[in-house]
Formats: sequence, structure tokens, C-alpha cells
Amino acid sequence: MNDEPRPAGPGDLLQPTADGLYCPAGDFYIDPRRPVARAVVSHGHADHARPGSQSYLAAAPGACILRRRLGERIRLQTLAYGERLTLGGVTLSLHPAGHILGSAQVRLELGGEIWVVTGDFKTEPDPTCAPFEPVRCHTLVTESTFGLPVFRWPPPAAVMAEIRQWWRENRAAGRTSVLFAYALGKAQRVLAQIGAEDGDVFTHGAVEVVNACYRKAAVRLTDTRPVADAADRRAFRGALVVAPPSADHAGWLRRFPDAVRGFASGWMRIRGHRRRRGVHRGFVLSDHADWSALKAVVAESGAQRVWATHGYAAVFGAWLRSRGLDAAVLTENGLIPSAAPAQGDA
Repeated sequence: MNDEPRPAGPGDLLQPTADGLYCPAGDFYIDPRRPVARAVVSHGHADHARPGSQSYLAAAPGACILRRRLGERIRLQTLAYGERLTLGGVTLSLHPAGHILGSAQVRLELGGEIWVVTGDFKTEPDPTCAPFEPVRCHTLVTESTFGLPVFRWPPPAAVMAEIRQWWRENRAAGRTSVLFAYALGKAQRVLAQIGAEDGDVFTHGAVEVVNACYRKAAVRLTDTRPVADAADRRAFRGALVVAPPSADHAGWLRRFPDAVRGFASGWMRIRGHRRRRGVHRGFVLSDHADWSALKAVVAESGAQRVWATHGYAAVFGAWLRSRGLDAAVLTENGLIPSAAPAQGDA
């Protein structure tokens, strides 16, 4: 099989380009990789919301996050979830993706043809953002970050109970619990479910900046104090400190001499990843869909054609093809038709 990337068909609503996924009929890009005239942004993570575009369109709950990331003076138009806007001849609307605050799927409709771009998404409950909304379409462009059968998530409530128990045990031993979690989304998801009665909670500055946007959006987080505001190291004894993974280095950790380090991520499902992080505990908590959720979302969409992108797109695309769907892998250089699977369902 020829696996060289190729362009989409001339009549397709979206076209892979060097700048990103382009809609010729509406003259806009979705999560462009480079500055463009009009960017439709699915959510505020850095690999989706890039600076330099002339204008941005995004879901209203994510406005604060986008302005903090891209600058207060950006030209930003927002839509409520489900609100419709016509660009060229294309009707565009944004629907909850359940990934982080303000995350959205992008629905496009032209001449009765419907496409949906999921952006990053999850279907698990999350008190910090609107729940994922299934959207029917003819063509689905889906992320597949964790598109391997090994990635199946435990119930989030059970993971939070593990984190609380870990913190309780560390506190009883007089040690500081340092939990690494992505500063945008994952950290707030933890802070929304850790009660103030559990003890003092401190945050890295990168987390606290994002907390302000969540609180502004009326998301309830437990009370936190910036690490930098602590009078001395004794304040950290028995406390929980939430920090981004980038803070996991000797210089920053030196202020917590008795720290026990944990990491909350879907990658903790794999022993090799846990070993490479070198933390004391890994907690399997992801803001992306697992293998089962990816399959369910494709089925619920009703799409007969699927473009998989990010992560294990080749494996997921092959599985979709084995189920009779017209599947392809979306790369930065174009589309690669999905290969026939080497094995059956996993």
C-alpha cells in the first residue's frame, strides 16, 4: 500500500495544509499551526492555541484562558455552545468536548454535509467543564492520543480516592505531597475534588494563574495558596503541593526537603512511563478519551468516514477500517489511508 501522504479530495469541507486544517468554503483554519487570518480554536492548550493570528473564534467559557495565553489584545470572537455562525457558506457551531474549561468540538455544515472536528476530548465526568456532547456527522476528525487498547481508564472517583489516601499517609508521616499535573485542566480537576478539610493546599505559580480563570468562570476549586507566599518551609509539612510537570527538578523541589512526588496522567497507565518519570506514585487520570471512549464516540457520531490524528492514529485508524469505515490518518503533510489491521479487535 502507498503510505505517502496525499491531499483531501477537492470537494472535501476541510483540507490538510502546511498551516493546519483549512476550510476553503469558510476561509478559516481550525487550530492552525502557524499564524493565519482567521483561526477557530478548540481550546487553550499550547498545541492548539498558537499566537500570531489576526483573529480567533472560540467557545465563550475559554475566553479568559485564551487571552492569558495569546495576549489580552487579541481579536477574539466567542460563541456559546450550540450557537451558530455562518462563515462564507459554512454554518459553524461549537459543542462541549469535556476536555478542559472552554474546550469545544467544531461542527461544520455545508449543503447538508456535516463534519465534526473533536479537538481533544474526554467523556468522563469532570466538575470543571461542560460534559462532552455527542454530535452526529458524516465525517469525523478525531484525536486518538490514547488510541491503543492498553489505555483504559479506571473510574475517576477511584483515582481521586487514591490521591487523597496517598496525601493522608504522607501527612501522617509529616511529609509534603507534591503532585505533578498539567497546569491547565488537570490541576484544576484535582483541585475541584480535593476538599479543604483534607489540609493545606499550595500551588505553583503556573497553576495559580490558570486557577484565576476557572474561578472567574464560577468553577469551584478548593482554597489554595501560592508556594511563593509561604513564610517558611514548615508551612509545607503535611501539605499538598500541585505543580506542573516542568517543575519536577531539583532546584524547585529543594524547598520541600521531605517531599513525596506523585504524577497524575493517562501515561501513568504504562509502567515504562512511570519508571521514566521517576516519581513515587503514578495516578492514572487523563483529560483525553481512552480506547473504549474513542470507539464509542465514533459509533455515536454515525460517521462513515473518519480522520484520526495525534498519538496512536495509525492503530486506531486500522481498527476503524477493520469495522468497515473509510478511515485515514491525518498528518501535517496530508492524509494516509489506514492500513488493514494486523490483529482483530482488542
